[in-house]
Amino acid sequence: MRKNIKLTAGIAATAALALGLTACGTSSDPGSKDSAGSGDTSKALVVAASPTPHADILNYVKDNLAEKAGLKLEVKEFTDYVLPNTATENGQVDANFFQHKPYLDDFNKKNGTHIVPVVNVHLEPLGLYSKNIKSVKDIKAGQTIAVPNDTTNGGRALQLLAENGLITIKPGVGTNAKLSDITDKKGLEFKELEAATVPRALNDVDAAVINGNYAIEAKLSPAKDAIALEKAEGNPYANFLAVKEGNEKDARVQKLATLLNSPEVKKYIEDTYKGSVIPAFGAVAK
Repeated sequence: MRKNIKLTAGIAATAALALGLTACGTSSDPGSKDSAGSGDTSKALVVAASPTPHADILNYVKDNLAEKAGLKLEVKEFTDYVLPNTATENGQVDANFFQHKPYLDDFNKKNGTHIVPVVNVHLEPLGLYSKNIKSVKDIKAGQTIAVPNDTTNGGRALQLLAENGLITIKPGVGTNAKLSDITDKKGLEFKELEAATVPRALNDVDAAVINGNYAIEAKLSPAKDAIALEKAEGNPYANFLAVKEGNEKDARVQKLATLLNSPEVKKYIEDTYKGSVIPAFGAVAK
Protein backbone atom coordinates (compact mmCIF):
# COMPACT_ATOMS: atom_id res chain seq x y z
CA MET A 1 0.00 0.00 0.00
CA ARG A 2 1.28 3.46 -0.89
CA LYS A 3 2.42 5.53 2.06
CA ASN A 4 -0.07 8.22 3.03
CA ILE A 5 2.40 10.83 4.19
CA LYS A 6 5.55 12.38 2.72
CA LEU A 7 7.70 12.29 5.82
CA THR A 8 10.74 10.31 6.84
CA ALA A 9 10.02 7.34 9.00
CA GLY A 10 11.74 9.04 11.92
CA ILE A 11 9.56 12.12 11.76
CA ALA A 12 6.40 10.05 11.38
CA ALA A 13 7.37 7.95 14.40
CA THR A 14 8.05 11.07 16.44
CA ALA A 15 4.66 12.50 15.49
CA ALA A 16 2.99 9.26 16.47
CA LEU A 17 4.80 9.24 19.83
CA ALA A 18 3.78 12.84 20.44
CA LEU A 19 0.18 11.98 19.65
CA GLY A 20 0.37 9.11 22.11
CA LEU A 21 1.62 11.48 24.80
CA THR A 22 -1.34 13.74 24.13
CA ALA A 23 -3.69 10.82 24.67
CA CYS A 24 -2.03 10.26 28.05
CA GLY A 25 -2.58 13.87 29.02
CA THR A 26 1.09 14.85 29.04
CA SER A 27 1.12 17.38 26.23
CA SER A 28 1.92 21.02 26.93
CA ASP A 29 -0.85 23.55 27.58
CA PRO A 30 -1.94 25.84 24.75
CA GLY A 31 0.77 28.36 24.06
CA SER A 32 3.34 26.55 26.18
CA LYS A 33 6.95 27.48 25.41
CA ASP A 34 7.66 23.75 25.27
CA SER A 35 5.99 23.77 21.88
CA ALA A 36 7.82 24.62 18.66
CA GLY A 37 6.37 28.14 18.67
CA SER A 38 9.13 29.67 20.78
CA GLY A 39 9.19 32.86 18.75
CA ASP A 40 13.00 32.65 18.33
CA THR A 41 13.47 34.50 15.05
CA SER A 42 16.88 32.92 14.52
CA LYS A 43 15.18 29.53 14.08
CA ALA A 44 13.38 28.36 10.98
CA LEU A 45 9.60 28.44 11.08
CA VAL A 46 8.50 24.89 10.28
CA VAL A 47 5.14 24.69 8.52
CA ALA A 48 3.18 21.52 7.73
CA ALA A 49 1.32 21.73 4.43
CA SER A 50 -0.55 19.71 1.84
CA PRO A 51 1.64 19.40 -1.28
CA THR A 52 -0.56 21.33 -3.73
CA PRO A 53 -1.27 24.20 -3.64
CA HIS A 54 -0.28 24.85 -0.02
CA ALA A 55 3.35 23.71 -0.11
CA ASP A 56 3.76 25.25 -3.56
CA ILE A 57 2.63 28.63 -2.25
CA LEU A 58 4.88 28.33 0.80
CA ASN A 59 7.84 27.35 -1.35
CA TYR A 60 7.21 30.38 -3.55
CA VAL A 61 7.39 32.52 -0.40
CA LYS A 62 10.50 30.69 0.76
CA ASP A 63 12.31 31.09 -2.57
CA ASN A 64 11.25 34.63 -3.42
CA LEU A 65 10.14 36.62 -0.37
CA ALA A 66 11.26 35.12 2.93
CA GLU A 67 14.95 36.03 2.90
CA LYS A 68 14.27 39.72 2.28
CA ALA A 69 11.74 39.67 5.14
CA GLY A 70 14.26 38.07 7.50
CA LEU A 71 12.31 34.82 7.74
CA LYS A 72 13.77 31.32 7.72
CA LEU A 73 11.08 28.99 6.43
CA GLU A 74 10.97 25.19 6.31
CA VAL A 75 8.09 23.36 4.60
CA LYS A 76 7.06 19.82 5.58
CA GLU A 77 4.65 18.10 3.21
CA PHE A 78 1.81 15.93 4.54
CA THR A 79 -0.75 14.13 2.39
CA ASP A 80 -3.45 13.57 5.00
CA TYR A 81 -5.77 15.83 7.01
CA VAL A 82 -4.89 14.64 10.54
CA LEU A 83 -1.15 14.72 11.18
CA PRO A 84 -0.65 18.42 10.29
CA ASN A 85 -2.88 19.39 13.22
CA THR A 86 -1.55 16.81 15.67
CA ALA A 87 2.02 17.76 14.78
CA THR A 88 1.19 21.44 15.35
CA GLU A 89 -0.52 20.68 18.66
CA ASN A 90 2.46 18.67 19.89
CA GLY A 91 5.18 21.04 18.73
CA GLN A 92 6.58 18.89 15.94
CA VAL A 93 5.94 21.83 13.62
CA ASP A 94 5.29 25.51 14.32
CA ALA A 95 2.28 26.00 12.06
CA ASN A 96 0.23 24.40 9.34
CA PHE A 97 -1.42 25.41 6.09
CA PHE A 98 -3.95 22.96 4.64
CA GLN A 99 -7.46 23.47 6.07
CA HIS A 100 -10.56 25.62 6.34
CA LYS A 101 -12.49 26.77 9.42
CA PRO A 102 -15.35 24.23 9.40
CA TYR A 103 -12.82 21.39 9.26
CA LEU A 104 -10.65 22.91 12.01
CA ASP A 105 -13.62 23.53 14.31
CA ASP A 106 -14.71 19.92 13.92
CA PHE A 107 -11.16 18.62 14.40
CA ASN A 108 -10.56 20.64 17.58
CA LYS A 109 -13.86 19.48 19.03
CA LYS A 110 -13.25 15.81 18.32
CA ASN A 111 -9.56 15.70 19.28
CA GLY A 112 -9.23 18.22 22.11
CA THR A 113 -6.66 20.21 20.16
CA HIS A 114 -6.13 23.97 20.36
CA ILE A 115 -5.34 25.02 16.80
CA VAL A 116 -6.38 28.52 15.71
CA PRO A 117 -6.39 30.34 12.34
CA VAL A 118 -4.00 33.22 11.72
CA VAL A 119 -4.72 34.53 8.21
CA ASN A 120 -6.80 33.42 5.22
CA VAL A 121 -4.83 32.71 2.04
CA HIS A 122 -6.89 31.01 -0.67
CA LEU A 123 -10.00 29.09 -1.63
CA GLU A 124 -9.99 25.74 -3.43
CA PRO A 125 -13.42 25.19 -4.97
CA LEU A 126 -14.78 21.69 -4.41
CA GLY A 127 -15.78 20.05 -7.68
CA LEU A 128 -17.65 17.12 -9.17
CA TYR A 129 -15.57 15.18 -11.74
CA SER A 130 -16.10 12.23 -14.04
CA LYS A 131 -14.08 10.28 -16.58
CA ASN A 132 -17.06 9.67 -18.85
CA ILE A 133 -19.87 12.05 -17.92
CA LYS A 134 -19.67 15.52 -19.44
CA SER A 135 -22.63 17.23 -17.74
CA VAL A 136 -24.56 17.03 -14.47
CA LYS A 137 -27.75 16.36 -16.45
CA ASP A 138 -26.19 13.14 -17.78
CA ILE A 139 -25.90 11.60 -14.29
CA LYS A 140 -28.58 8.91 -14.01
CA ALA A 141 -30.19 6.68 -11.38
CA GLY A 142 -28.10 3.61 -10.60
CA GLN A 143 -24.78 5.43 -10.96
CA THR A 144 -22.27 5.81 -8.13
CA ILE A 145 -20.70 9.02 -6.82
CA ALA A 146 -17.66 9.02 -4.50
CA VAL A 147 -17.56 11.65 -1.73
CA PRO A 148 -15.03 12.51 1.02
CA ASN A 149 -15.69 10.67 4.29
CA ASP A 150 -14.61 13.39 6.76
CA THR A 151 -17.41 15.34 8.42
CA THR A 152 -16.99 18.79 6.93
CA ASN A 153 -15.87 17.94 3.41
CA GLY A 154 -18.48 15.18 3.21
CA GLY A 155 -21.22 17.64 4.11
CA ARG A 156 -19.77 20.19 1.73
CA ALA A 157 -19.85 17.58 -1.05
CA LEU A 158 -23.50 16.75 -0.38
CA GLN A 159 -24.36 20.44 -0.50
CA LEU A 160 -22.72 20.70 -3.91
CA LEU A 161 -24.73 17.73 -5.17
CA ALA A 162 -27.94 19.17 -3.73
CA GLU A 163 -27.32 22.59 -5.28
CA ASN A 164 -27.01 20.87 -8.65
CA GLY A 165 -30.25 18.92 -8.27
CA LEU A 166 -28.67 15.49 -7.90
CA ILE A 167 -30.03 14.83 -4.39
CA THR A 168 -32.34 16.39 -1.83
CA ILE A 169 -31.21 16.81 1.78
CA LYS A 170 -32.95 17.75 5.02
CA PRO A 171 -33.49 21.50 5.43
CA GLY A 172 -31.08 23.26 7.77
CA VAL A 173 -28.34 20.62 7.96
CA GLY A 174 -25.99 22.78 5.92
CA THR A 175 -22.43 21.59 5.59
CA ASN A 176 -22.94 19.14 8.46
CA ALA A 177 -25.02 16.99 6.14
CA LYS A 178 -24.43 13.24 6.24
CA LEU A 179 -25.57 10.50 3.90
CA SER A 180 -28.36 9.79 6.39
CA ASP A 181 -29.62 13.35 5.83
CA ILE A 182 -30.37 12.66 2.16
CA THR A 183 -34.15 12.59 1.75
CA ASP A 184 -34.06 11.71 -1.96
CA LYS A 185 -31.04 10.00 -3.51
CA LYS A 186 -32.78 10.02 -6.90
CA GLY A 187 -31.54 6.49 -7.46
CA LEU A 188 -27.87 7.31 -6.95
CA GLU A 189 -25.39 5.26 -4.92
CA PHE A 190 -22.61 6.80 -2.81
CA LYS A 191 -19.15 5.62 -1.89
CA GLU A 192 -17.40 7.37 1.03
CA LEU A 193 -13.59 7.52 0.82
CA GLU A 194 -10.75 9.34 2.57
CA ALA A 195 -10.44 12.68 0.77
CA ALA A 196 -6.92 12.09 -0.54
CA THR A 197 -7.92 8.81 -2.20
CA VAL A 198 -11.05 10.08 -4.01
CA PRO A 199 -9.20 11.07 -7.24
CA ARG A 200 -7.85 7.54 -7.58
CA ALA A 201 -11.43 6.22 -7.46
CA LEU A 202 -12.49 8.06 -10.63
CA ASN A 203 -11.94 4.94 -12.73
CA ASP A 204 -14.15 2.89 -10.40
CA VAL A 205 -17.14 5.23 -10.00
CA ASP A 206 -19.28 7.27 -12.33
CA ALA A 207 -18.39 10.59 -10.69
CA ALA A 208 -16.57 11.90 -7.64
CA VAL A 209 -16.56 15.04 -5.51
CA ILE A 210 -12.91 16.03 -5.07
CA ASN A 211 -11.22 18.67 -2.93
CA GLY A 212 -9.46 21.33 -4.99
CA ASN A 213 -5.93 20.54 -3.84
CA TYR A 214 -6.32 16.81 -4.52
CA ALA A 215 -7.85 17.56 -7.92
CA ILE A 216 -4.83 19.65 -8.87
CA GLU A 217 -2.45 16.92 -7.67
CA ALA A 218 -4.35 14.47 -9.90
CA LYS A 219 -3.76 16.80 -12.90
CA LEU A 220 -7.39 17.90 -12.97
CA SER A 221 -8.26 21.54 -13.51
CA PRO A 222 -11.21 22.57 -11.32
CA ALA A 223 -11.89 25.52 -13.60
CA LYS A 224 -11.96 23.36 -16.75
CA ASP A 225 -12.61 19.75 -15.81
CA ALA A 226 -15.26 19.93 -13.07
CA ILE A 227 -18.81 19.28 -14.26
CA ALA A 228 -20.03 21.15 -11.15
CA LEU A 229 -18.00 23.57 -9.05
CA GLU A 230 -18.54 25.52 -5.85
CA LYS A 231 -19.15 29.23 -6.19
CA ALA A 232 -16.46 31.52 -4.78
CA GLU A 233 -18.71 34.32 -3.60
CA GLY A 234 -19.66 33.98 0.08
CA ASN A 235 -17.77 30.69 0.41
CA PRO A 236 -16.73 29.91 4.04
CA TYR A 237 -13.99 27.48 3.05
CA ALA A 238 -10.96 29.73 2.75
CA ASN A 239 -7.73 27.89 3.61
CA PHE A 240 -5.53 29.58 6.20
CA LEU A 241 -2.26 29.56 8.08
CA ALA A 242 -2.86 28.07 11.55
CA VAL A 243 -0.92 27.66 14.79
CA LYS A 244 -1.39 26.26 18.26
CA GLU A 245 -3.28 28.70 20.45
CA GLY A 246 -0.84 31.09 22.13
CA ASN A 247 1.59 31.19 19.21
CA GLU A 248 -0.33 33.67 17.05
CA LYS A 249 2.02 36.53 17.97
CA ASP A 250 5.22 34.60 17.21
CA ALA A 251 7.23 37.11 15.16
CA ARG A 252 8.01 34.46 12.53
CA VAL A 253 4.33 33.59 12.19
CA GLN A 254 3.44 37.25 11.77
CA LYS A 255 6.09 37.67 9.07
CA LEU A 256 4.77 34.66 7.17
CA ALA A 257 1.18 35.86 7.53
CA THR A 258 2.14 39.20 5.99
CA LEU A 259 3.94 37.52 3.09
CA LEU A 260 1.06 35.11 2.42
CA ASN A 261 -1.26 38.11 2.02
CA SER A 262 1.15 40.07 -0.15
CA PRO A 263 0.49 41.29 -3.72
CA GLU A 264 3.26 38.95 -4.90
CA VAL A 265 1.49 35.88 -3.52
CA LYS A 266 -1.86 37.02 -4.88
CA LYS A 267 -0.33 37.32 -8.35
CA TYR A 268 1.42 33.95 -7.98
CA ILE A 269 -1.88 32.24 -7.12
CA GLU A 270 -3.76 33.89 -9.97
CA ASP A 271 -1.04 33.26 -12.56
CA THR A 272 -0.29 29.69 -11.48
CA TYR A 273 -3.74 28.25 -10.89
CA LYS A 274 -5.84 30.32 -13.30
CA GLY A 275 -9.07 30.14 -11.32
CA SER A 276 -8.59 26.66 -9.89
CA VAL A 277 -7.29 28.27 -6.70
CA ILE A 278 -8.55 31.73 -5.74
CA PRO A 279 -6.88 34.30 -3.42
CA ALA A 280 -8.92 34.79 -0.25
CA PHE A 281 -7.52 38.20 0.58
CA GLY A 282 -7.60 41.57 -1.10
CA ALA A 283 -9.81 41.72 -4.18
CA VAL A 284 -10.93 38.10 -4.41
CA ALA A 285 -11.55 36.83 -7.94
CA LYS A 286 -15.19 36.00 -8.70
